[in-house]
Amino acid sequence: MTNLARDFTELILGWSADDPALIERCQLLLTDGVAVAAAGASEPGPTHMAQLSQEELPCAGSATVIGHGFSAPPTIAARINGMSMHVLDYEPMWNPPNHAVSTLLPALLALAEQREHASGEPQGEALLRAFAKGIEAQGRLRLSSAQIEPAQLSLHPPGVVGPLATALACADLLGLDTSSATAALCIAASRSGGLLANIGSQTKALHCGDAAAHGLEAALLARRGFTASADAISGPRGWGHAYFGERFTSAPLLAPLGAGRALVPGPSWKLFPSQFATHFGIAAALDARAQIDASGTFSAHDVTRIELHTPAMPYIDRPHPETGLDGKFSWQYTASIALLDGKVEPASFTDRRRFAEDVEALLNRFTLVADPGISGAFDTMHVEIAVRLKDGRTVTSRCDAPPGSWSRPVGAEAVTKKARDLLESALGHERADNTLKAVMQPPRLLSVRALMACLR
Repeated sequence: MTNLARDFTELILGWSADDPALIERCQLLLTDGVAVAAAGASEPGPTHMAQLSQEELPCAGSATVIGHGFSAPPTIAARINGMSMHVLDYEPMWNPPNHAVSTLLPALLALAEQREHASGEPQGEALLRAFAKGIEAQGRLRLSSAQIEPAQLSLHPPGVVGPLATALACADLLGLDTSSATAALCIAASRSGGLLANIGSQTKALHCGDAAAHGLEAALLARRGFTASADAISGPRGWGHAYFGERFTSAPLLAPLGAGRALVPGPSWKLFPSQFATHFGIAAALDARAQIDASGTFSAHDVTRIELHTPAMPYIDRPHPETGLDGKFSWQYTASIALLDGKVEPASFTDRRRFAEDVEALLNRFTLVADPGISGAFDTMHVEIAVRLKDGRTVTSRCDAPPGSWSRPVGAEAVTKKARDLLESALGHERADNTLKAVMQPPRLLSVRALMACLR
């Protein structure tokens, strides 16, 4: 009899994932991930979770909690660091839409750090291979859902696929056999979830933190002999049908392996800290501002109307975001900030900036036209903006792909610069420099303990 869970596990864990280009890409993802986590660690959500965990911990653990000055058991560290890595909405995006880094990397960092404490041997190379396998697993799980466009989503994808892929990646790092690794996958299948209603709140980042913690916990339980259904993925009561119904298909899970989804299609590197579709509006707004702002005197008073044509994505149609954080998921807010400030950065999403007079004025002149005829798939969508000015001009711009995306790629230098800027803002110049040196060691020499010590 066929067993989808076992066959999928064998395919992913049997893959060598040792192509030099693949490992190099995963190391760049690691660099981006830890930098984003360092910058996000001081945000309210991760801070609340860190404080709660410190109150509940009977003793310190072996895994570093980034930016909070203490260590914790690996699953707890994975949860908090996953939140920190996601809370800014600054991590790379995949196609179909998913957050493959914050759900996966924190668990592998916590587990690798613990293993280095025990063995004294660097775990960086093994971590990068497991990372590649987890990214591959997440991409296949997302394709199996047949929910490709954001408007089709019923649940927040990383919370649904993240625990399963993380369980497999951690099983690989632990060296579990096929039977135990399959059990880890099937345990994790019961730990999935994440409501789209919580996007725009601190709970969104908890989806990713929980995915990291639950996937790691599933692998650790399976190592101890904890049991699950022999195949909790397929069948009428399995993970696929429970979450996706008749749309679920097993074919993507067992398709032949190629170069790996860390390379093909690879990530779209985020250059703005907001929901990915809003990057199209941001890019169009920045171009419109560049056309308007030759004298450097542009302000909200110059604008009589803004009209933004987009795909139909109701969950980011937020004309008046309730908070700065909520603004990360607003077509209207992100485009307005781009027009007003000529940049979009973490400070753009404070409550102070959200409720500033010029922002309120521009939001009141904003019209969103959601066109169902425009594709919502990230690799084929577009937006168009028209800014009408008091002097009678109308300035227009169209964005078919924002910088950093698959058809407008950026090089490793741009990602490294982003990482350095974030690390310096969180840690200062010297510690940022030490962190980058640690994370850029040759894979066989990459010490997770040394890296995490820089981020503590």
